[in-house]
Amino acid sequence: IEKIVYWLEKAAGVAENEQQKEVIEKLIDYYQTGDLEQFDEYAILWVKDLDSQVDFVNGFTETYGDPLGMKASWESIVNFKNLEASERTHTISDNAQWFEDNSPVDSRFKKDKVKGVSAKVITAAMLAGDCYPSTPIGINLPNSNWIRHIHGSKSVTIENITEAYEKAAQGNGFNDEFVWSDTERNLMNNYLFQADNLHTDLHECLGHGSGKLLPGVDPDALKAYSSTLEEARADLFALYYMADPKILELGLLPSEDAYKAAYYKYMMNGLMTQLTRIEPGKNIEESHMRNRQLIARWAYEHGKADNVVEFAKRDGKTYVVINDYEKLRSLFGKLLAEVQRIKSEGDYESGKNLVEEYGVIVDQDLHNEVLARYENLHIAPYKGFVNPVYTPITDENGNITDIQISYNEGYAEQMLRYSKDYSPLPIYTSIPVVCK
Repeated sequence: IEKIVYWLEKAAGVAENEQQKEVIEKLIDYYQTGDLEQFDEYAILWVKDLDSQVDFVNGFTETYGDPLGMKASWESIVNFKNLEASERTHTISDNAQWFEDNSPVDSRFKKDKVKGVSAKVITAAMLAGDCYPSTPIGINLPNSNWIRHIHGSKSVTIENITEAYEKAAQGNGFNDEFVWSDTERNLMNNYLFQADNLHTDLHECLGHGSGKLLPGVDPDALKAYSSTLEEARADLFALYYMADPKILELGLLPSEDAYKAAYYKYMMNGLMTQLTRIEPGKNIEESHMRNRQLIARWAYEHGKADNVVEFAKRDGKTYVVINDYEKLRSLFGKLLAEVQRIKSEGDYESGKNLVEEYGVIVDQDLHNEVLARYENLHIAPYKGFVNPVYTPITDENGNITDIQISYNEGYAEQMLRYSKDYSPLPIYTSIPVVCK
């Protein structure tokens, strides 16, 4: 933490504006005192800083890695605003009240007035902590419900990360192996990058910021299931609205069929392909993965009567097939209404039952099949990123005039350099011991 403070103090000296300087100094106060009220004050100041082109996330923030949802891990991202792409998120945030008013959830759980929904598309410049080397593609903070209710939240889509994922997936054989037919593959080739980014925008900007708790409901009422249900709520909000005519009216997708690319990928991933990240014989523990299986499995089970989604076999292999996209959207809306009710009422038992029934248990036969097929592709189940190396260029007076960027450092070399240059642990020189 002393090292974090050291660099934050340097950042405060070159802050973009007085508001950003105040944000950094308040974060320093928190690290030096450990006072959680100071962290809340920092979060409020950070939410209100909408002018800085360079921004950051820094702190003990997310609890996804803790099955109890209590212990937060440290993470940080330094980023700058993608001005052109942010026009998309500005359109979404400008229409936040329309989305809230037209949500399929019970009117008792809707916000009368949506406050402080700010959103932007960013370029990640440096990753650290729990965001390194594998990083989220979108962030909505702060997590404190009372701060979000009174002061709002900030949402970002990290587009240089989503673009890297999209380019890395080209030609790796995954779609040929797991996607049902050329119809779905063409949808994904034509629209998936735009649709996925929109899904992230809607998830982070509006999904997490939507709805409200009923008076007297404990924000922690859902306990260990809170993170999974919150991610499900945001995902369902995004999935439901992606297919709405309002999206085309706002110019956020190029075609009325574009949302189908995201729907197919989501159902295929939630029902099958995310299982590549789980060891044989294990069930699902991570919150995001539980969320995705919960949504996909619930929609599959509740759409069986109309054959909305099915598992189809061909050449001894299992595939996901969506037969009715409109009915699938309706199912997403129904589940969104239920998850919002659970959160708004603090209905722990219903939330627990929903997660345990649909989000945890893995079909071991399907899992074994997916692992065998995936192994033949020689693709790693997770992808990570190596930070660029930034070297300051200075003038004769020591003032920084430019930054040289290098990408010639591998992950192993980078980790060894970090441990050498930034480790807070002391380095001891071995002293020979003479025994008599």
